[in-house]
Amino acid sequence: MTNTMWMQGVEWLAAAAADPRTCKWDWDHGDGIALLEAGRFWDVLSVPDRLGLLTLDLLWRPSLPVPGPTLVDTTAHRVGFFVPPDPSGQWVGAGLRYASKGSWVAVPPPYRSARSLEWLIPPDGTGSLHGPGTLEMALRQANGTLAVLAPPGDG
Repeated sequence: MTNTMWMQGVEWLAAAAADPRTCKWDWDHGDGIALLEAGRFWDVLSVPDRLGLLTLDLLWRPSLPVPGPTLVDTTAHRVGFFVPPDPSGQWVGAGLRYASKGSWVAVPPPYRSARSLEWLIPPDGTGSLHGPGTLEMALRQANGTLAVLAPPGDG
């Protein structure tokens, strides 16, 4: 069953590529990273890693759906949440970046990390994504927690 989930995740993610076969080949034989265009199957909200990791922790509540695909870039210190495509999507906040149609996102295959990119929650192939409302609520809560924890003069 796990192999099926990985294969479905690979197919779902590669479907966002201009050439899915080349994408999968690059994952297996190239440098392990493919550039995929946002805006067709998903958009990506990227946040600073402290905020993103705390937000993801808040999203793992029994009362909430399982969080959607989430990617971390340990070099850039950012966490990317895959959300439904929204051409008019507006995410406002310090350090937030929103990748939609016309933006390209570097991703490793769902079954392993590549360089500094690693899936915290890999795509499962079902097309499940983070719900924007639930994600926004968790981001606000995490941001409030970080503001309380920040040392005086930090910002």
